[in-house]
Amino acid sequence: MRLTTKGRYAVTAILDVALYECNGPVSVSDVAERQGLSPSYLEKLFSHLKKKGLVSGRKGPGGGYKLTESSHLITIANVIDAVNETVDATKCGGSKNCRGQGRCITHDLWAGLSNEIRNFLEGVSISQLVAQQKNKKNTNVKILKSITR
Repeated sequence: MRLTTKGRYAVTAILDVALYECNGPVSVSDVAERQGLSPSYLEKLFSHLKKKGLVSGRKGPGGGYKLTESSHLITIANVIDAVNETVDATKCGGSKNCRGQGRCITHDLWAGLSNEIRNFLEGVSISQLVAQQKNKKNTNVKILKSITR
């Protein structure tokens, strides 16, 4: 069971857009610079996110990406699905052929874990992650102000 960099980077990219879109469309180069990711790889991810209707894009000067709907409505599961990722703890990928012809004796355990992970990711919205980041930023500012007094 592993979430690949594709899924992780897609979540990072859409979170960055949600954090900065208040200033207009967010460019791939800005996301790449802030997050330390390859612009060409991000373009591929944004293409998937756009196809699934999670972001819209505008080309040219001042162009970039914006969320297509409220960040409250976009879950981490939506983002992972958009880039064709799965989080599956079973050896067989859910096809129930762990031991060639049949299921292994721990199949139900791993399938249950996969379902729990999926439910968790469906319950976390982009807006929740935005709030976490803003809280961290506010906490850091308060700490800096108390140190410099």
